[in-house]
Amino acid sequence: MTNTFSIGNNMNVGLGAPLLLIAGPCVIENEEKTLEIAERIKGIVRDMDVNFVFKASFDKANRTSIDSFRGPGLEQGLAILGKVKSRLGLPVISDVHSPDQVGPASEVLDILQIPAFLCRQTDLLTAAGNSGKPVNVKKGQFVGPWDMKHVTGKVLSTGNERIMLTERGSSFGYNNLVVDFRNFSIMRDLGFPVVFDATHSVQMPGGLGNCSGGDRSYVPLLARAAAAAGVDGVFFEVHTDPDKALCDGPNSLTMEMLESILPQLLAIRKAAS
Repeated sequence: MTNTFSIGNNMNVGLGAPLLLIAGPCVIENEEKTLEIAERIKGIVRDMDVNFVFKASFDKANRTSIDSFRGPGLEQGLAILGKVKSRLGLPVISDVHSPDQVGPASEVLDILQIPAFLCRQTDLLTAAGNSGKPVNVKKGQFVGPWDMKHVTGKVLSTGNERIMLTERGSSFGYNNLVVDFRNFSIMRDLGFPVVFDATHSVQMPGGLGNCSGGDRSYVPLLARAAAAAGVDGVFFEVHTDPDKALCDGPNSLTMEMLESILPQLLAIRKAAS
């Protein structure tokens, strides 16, 4: 049985809670585009039994190339996410990459996210735990699902039990990922809600040479399978024009794709319950 806990303004995640949707652009491109995407997604889910948390990174510290767009940075990025909260009434989540970012980030964010590449960084995990905020840890592409018990143990050592685990595929040779659907059950048995990051799971890391590739056409297939497997939430990168997105465009969903897939996931989830 997974833990159930609250996020933001009495929004629940976990067993018996509505489907958690974490969605937004990979990176904050600018204030106008960020608010536009958040408002569009909010409109799509307005009449659905979905708990929506807006996601965008203020800094993508793990881009393939030194020339890749990283985002506006901590101060400006948090200010933009703060406007998403105040103007649209949405809880927000973003990545933190170092312990010194946790303090200012926790003043704005409703959930602190630990990037997959940093999922074993003890100082980062304990700093996030000590914030008292919910912590979403993305399972590294190089980590077995059973090994996430050590990751959660680091956060639990701070007394913080509000932990989510996110599956985002496992390395399968060079520039490719695969999803082992056993991972959902294994990680849920650790006692925490599990989220499926469907768009990063179709990513091809470094696959375009100086940036990552991907194939968004497989996202609906994997997301439907994850819903049948009983995940507590889904994570989608979404953009109004993915082909012009400044980060992760090839694996990001269009608004139309998001609007099409969510009712399918809810129907599958209901049938599987």
